[in-house]
Amino acid sequence: MSKNKSIVRQVHDTLNEKKRFGESKYEAQKQSTSHEGIYSYNTFKTYLAQGCAFAKWARENHNCKTLLDARAFVDPYLQMHINKGYSAWTQSTIASALAKLYGCSKNEFIPTERRHRANIVKSRKSKAIFSEEKNHEFVDFCKATGLRKHEFLNLKLENLHYDDVNGQYMLVNIKGKGGRLRDCPILSKNAVERILNTPAGQKVWSKIPMRPDIHSYRAEYCKAIYNRHARPFAEIPEYDRYYCRCDLKGVVYDKQAMRIASRALGHNRICVIAGHYLYNKEVSQ
Repeated sequence: MSKNKSIVRQVHDTLNEKKRFGESKYEAQKQSTSHEGIYSYNTFKTYLAQGCAFAKWARENHNCKTLLDARAFVDPYLQMHINKGYSAWTQSTIASALAKLYGCSKNEFIPTERRHRANIVKSRKSKAIFSEEKNHEFVDFCKATGLRKHEFLNLKLENLHYDDVNGQYMLVNIKGKGGRLRDCPILSKNAVERILNTPAGQKVWSKIPMRPDIHSYRAEYCKAIYNRHARPFAEIPEYDRYYCRCDLKGVVYDKQAMRIASRALGHNRICVIAGHYLYNKEVSQ
C-alpha cells in the first residue's frame, strides 16, 4: 500500500479491488473463493463505511498513516465498541468489514459478543410510518412471493412460470443475494394476476412504497411455505427434527419443510430461517 495515499484512500482502493458485483457468490463458495470478494453493493457500502471509520480512528488516535500500521489496533477498536455497548450484530459487522479489509478471518480478532435470537428487534415491532391499509396490494404481494426489495424492482412477466407437475404458478430465475438464482412458489391469485396484467418487458413494480417492513412479510411467506410442507411431529423422523435452543428450547421444526422454505427465500442454511423467519411460530409436539 502506497504511503503517498491517505489511509482512508487506502481503504477505498483495497475494497474496490474486492468488488465482484454481478458474479455468483454461491459459485464462489463452491470453489472456496468467496472470502476474496464482495458480491453485493450494499455489503460493499457497509464495509466501506466501517473501514473508513476505523481508518480515521486509527489516524486520529494512533497517528497511523497506512493500513499496515493500523492492523495492530483492530482488537482495541473492537473492544471499544464492545465496552460502549454496541449490539452483537453491529460488533460482528465491524469485525467482518475489517476482516475483509485485511483479507483474513474475523476469528483472528478478539471475539465479539454472541448474537442471540431473542435479542433481535428487526421486524418484531410494528411501524406506524408505513400504512399497510393504503398499500394492501403491495403487502399481499410481498406475503405471496417473499421477494426482497431489489427483486421487486427487477420483476417482469418473463419471471412467471406455471409448474404443471405441482399445479401452481412460480417465479423463476429470481436473482437474489450474491447473484444466486432461485425459483419460488406464488401463494395468491391476486399476485399472479398482477404479473399477468403486466406487459412483456415492463416491470411489475416500477416503484414500491417507502419504508415497508419487507423482512416481516418475507417471514410470513416463509411460515406459509413451511406450514404447507411441515409434517406432524410424530411423523418426522428423528434425523429430520430441528431442535431449537436458548429461548426457543423445546420447539422442534421439520428440517424437510425448512429446506423447502429456505430455498424459496434464497437461503442455503436452515438455521437462518429458524432464527430470523420462523420466530413466534408455534410447533406442537
